[in-house]
Amino acid sequence: MDGIIVHTGEDATRLEIGCVHQRGVLYATRAEASWVCDNSLLHAHALAGFMKELTALGDPKVKGLMKRWGLYFRELPLEVPQTPSDAR
Repeated sequence: MDGIIVHTGEDATRLEIGCVHQRGVLYATRAEASWVCDNSLLHAHALAGFMKELTALGDPKVKGLMKRWGLYFRELPLEVPQTPSDAR
């Protein structure tokens, strides 16, 4: 298995992450901050929220690890759903 494979279940989502050099499984389950999204988007909601809060800590150790692995996170504005009257 190479890449990221998402397995969505009733109570959790499992992300298999791997390549020939690294591999692991990340689980996203219902929690205090992840009740709002349905099961199909639980993992996306949890990861975006976690990364938002993690980077907001401003911890030099976190910044150093992210830089070491070439990971960067930038929060994007939320998309506002359009209604038929907005399409004019």
